[in-house]
Amino acid sequence: MNATVQAYFDAFNKGDIEAMLACVSDDVAHHVNEGNIRIGKAAFAEFCAHMSRCYAENLTDMVIFEAQGGTRAAAEYTVNGTYLETDAGLPQATGQTYKIPAGSFFSLEDGKITRVTTRYNLSDWTAQVA
Repeated sequence: MNATVQAYFDAFNKGDIEAMLACVSDDVAHHVNEGNIRIGKAAFAEFCAHMSRCYAENLTDMVIFEAQGGTRAAAEYTVNGTYLETDAGLPQATGQTYKIPAGSFFSLEDGKITRVTTRYNLSDWTAQVA
């Protein structure tokens, strides 16, 4: 298991954005499920702050896979969340809870995450909170 990826997810589950940022490179490429690729630690920090404002999430059932000598990794998990604040273009938030399967894919270099791609079923999430 990749220690950097584990530290990243541990920080996520604690809501510790600074610790998450410590795991990513300055030029991290963040591929979100819906939307444009964000490049750089500042853009990633902005995204994390937005997500923390709109969603309270905890990841369970985590399985981390590592390949290519630690330069690539993937994780499969369950997102257990509460929709806190309405996110633009999505249903109104009223504290709805949701549970969806998701996955993330990573590229790593020199102990830092250089790319993170996250995927989940948006229509499943929308049906749960609508």
